Amino acid sequence: MVLSSRIFNTHVIVSFFLLISCSMTYGTESDIACLKSVHESLKDPNNYLENWKFDNIEEGFICQFTGVECLHPNENRVSNLKLSNMGLKGEFPQGIRNCTSLTGLDFSLNSLSKTISDDISILVNFVLTLDPSSNDFPGSIPVSLSNCTYLNSLKLDQNQLAGQIPPEFASLTRLKTFSVSNYLLSGPVPNFKPSLIPEESFANNSALCGRPLKACTTSSKTNTAVIAGAAVGGVTLAALVVAVGSCLIYAPCFTQEKGKDPEGNS
Repeated sequence: MVLSSRIFNTHVIVSFFLLISCSMTYGTESDIACLKSVHESLKDPNNYLENWKFDNIEEGFICQFTGVECLHPNENRVSNLKLSNMGLKGEFPQGIRNCTSLTGLDFSLNSLSKTISDDISILVNFVLTLDPSSNDFPGSIPVSLSNCTYLNSLKLDQNQLAGQIPPEFASLTRLKTFSVSNYLLSGPVPNFKPSLIPEESFANNSALCGRPLKACTTSSKTNTAVIAGAAVGGVTLAALVVAVGSCLIYAPCFTQEKGKDPEGNS
């Protein structure tokens, strides 16, 4: 009985360490593939990423790359990618999805372009901070970002985005920093938690409305005037129709000469 118990415990311990080993291997391979994809998809005219060399096989070698932070310096698990103000060109890297431990991504102050993918929430599902600000991304703000429920900070300002802020963003209850300044955005601001997102976050978007900006109105006075005008117009038109109809019915009366009957008698 004791022997069986020891064999069982040994089996459990071995299985546990095998599971951890497999997980670490997968995480290592996945994160290396992530950075390879990012490196291949971006143009680096200023050679900031020149030390991104993938011919090393030592554990933790990618943690020495410029802009890369790891969960532990001796593990190939990327926790943060800080590639701000490097003059990078290209589009939002699809391979970023392979950085399975990523919690922070900063592409700000570069020249990235092309529309941000609608499936961006799949690419960065667990990030806490996302900053693609000050680039050249066109199009609209992806609604799918509302699925990134762990977001604490989202900075989208100073791109070429237009349209509305998706109302679904109100579901980002952990969001404490949000910025969409210097756009051509319009419509109501999502119903964020009161006092968390200040007015400055929406600066230079004159067509935006709603808390903390000016209240959204449908111009009730204008609507009342339109309704009243329509009612008056309807009554006037009805009266005109009745008058014209009466004239047509009694037209012979107006063709008789004054003082004579239809047979010409005095």
